[in-house]
Amino acid sequence: MSSHVTHLPSHLSLLASLAGAALKAGEVVLRIRAEGMAIARKADESPVTAADLASEELLRAELARLLPGVPVIAEEAVAQGQGETPADTFLLVDPLDGTREFIGASGEFTVNIGLVEAGVPTFGIVLAPAVNKLYAGVFTAAGGGAFLAGLDAHPDFWTPIRCRPMPEKGLVAVASRSHLDPQTSAFLAERDIAETISCGSALKFGLVAEGRADLYPRFGTVCEWDVAAGHAVVRAAGGSVCRPDGSALPYARTEAGYRVHGFIARGAEA
Repeated sequence: MSSHVTHLPSHLSLLASLAGAALKAGEVVLRIRAEGMAIARKADESPVTAADLASEELLRAELARLLPGVPVIAEEAVAQGQGETPADTFLLVDPLDGTREFIGASGEFTVNIGLVEAGVPTFGIVLAPAVNKLYAGVFTAAGGGAFLAGLDAHPDFWTPIRCRPMPEKGLVAVASRSHLDPQTSAFLAERDIAETISCGSALKFGLVAEGRADLYPRFGTVCEWDVAAGHAVVRAAGGSVCRPDGSALPYARTEAGYRVHGFIARGAEA
């Protein structure tokens, strides 16, 4: 895919260009995964691989070219004390979300790019290269839409997706494969849940956005780069992502180390 798709409306052209950057990173990640990789531990004991670092390096270069001057808050740079300062418009990047899935066999890891404007995610890319899925979403004054595609699909042929209206009962929930915490389990147990799908990484947002799930609760602590891209995709598909108390999910919280203490993604209001 070309990095610049000029025949599309400007908002979709930028969305396609961001997808192009993620696809390049996805190729790097898959190559390193196939070659085998050494696993190190960060200060918080979470795993990091050469794929995390190579993907982030590529993405930072691509995004600097696509959106010069827009700060990039990326997971590995922040972990190394090198994070940039957010502005009114900034990017949140997780170069490899779901490192445990990357190390394991499921393939449910993603490359996440989110663009935040005035505190709200407006553009989101969630790429799962090992399972051939690309979720893309944009919601701006210029227009919007959410899409699902395979890795080799031209943006003209991306499939539009929408959240389904929230049913009164018999909800389908999606929960973390690796990080299901007791509070999330209790939340689900208190509701009329017909099915719970276990899934890794930001793919869970995609399942809500394409109408395959109604609810994605997460009460454990994550970081803004884990959430922003999926938030944008769900929002573009007609759903919502809020704090557990229903208030807006805040971004650019440098003082909190970009930590997010729980959220709930929901499908469209009926």
